[in-house]
Amino acid sequence: MPQPTVPSAPAARADAQAQPGRGAWRRERRTFVLEEVDSPEAIAAPFAIFAEQALAPVPLEFEPHAHALHELVWVRGGTMTVRLADRVLTVPEGQGLWIPAGTVHSGRMTAHTELCDAYFDTERSPVVFAEPTGIQMTPVLESLLTHLEDPDLESGPRLRAEAVVFDVLAPATRQISLQVPRGRRVAPIVAALLADPANDRSLSDWAVSLDVSERTVTRAFRQATGLSFVQWRQTLRVHRALELIAAGLEVQEVAERLGYAQPSTFIASFKRVLGTTPGAYATGR
Repeated sequence: MPQPTVPSAPAARADAQAQPGRGAWRRERRTFVLEEVDSPEAIAAPFAIFAEQALAPVPLEFEPHAHALHELVWVRGGTMTVRLADRVLTVPEGQGLWIPAGTVHSGRMTAHTELCDAYFDTERSPVVFAEPTGIQMTPVLESLLTHLEDPDLESGPRLRAEAVVFDVLAPATRQISLQVPRGRRVAPIVAALLADPANDRSLSDWAVSLDVSERTVTRAFRQATGLSFVQWRQTLRVHRALELIAAGLEVQEVAERLGYAQPSTFIASFKRVLGTTPGAYATGR
């Protein structure tokens, strides 16, 4: 993940115009794209954790990459979206995401967001998660990891703090995750919706243009995700809505950007997915 200042070219570039990216969503204006992501290759023994943080004044996007160490990433003051080969995950404030070593991922975060991450040695970490997992960022866990950022922290206190980190590291009760269907027949649909969740093209239109039956498309989505085509698109829009809410947009503007004719329809979809209204979610943040 980035250092406290935004890197200069060629490691990064600023996209002046909104355009599709290789991450999860269409890039917004002035998105800063990190093509190379610096991260530690190892942690000096006997320690197991290296922590750091950076502030992103503009929307920031990370091209696909992987780390040699396990990574725990979380944000303050915004939202981060992570794209894996088979999933889209949203990391709101108050949660983190554990990414196992070697896992290829891309991501983006909203402007004016503080990005925090900690790297964990693969051999000296007694607690690990085999797959990407949402982590509950309790005040205790955040304080400990912030404490471990101090380069002058002595060996004894550092080892004791690391031990407590592993004691309190636990999965979040709610994993904000969406499976991404894979397969040649539905790939154009998935790519179009990931680039623009507001795309409201009907299932029948997609079936005609791809020369497949509606049943084939429905079966592909249901088998891969447990959701119908319409449910999957609604859930994808909620993931995008979390990012827009974190950027400070009002509920009505979020609904319009996501292609809803009526805010009430958007609110109902949001509540169906997350169990709360977008207004209540924004207030809770």
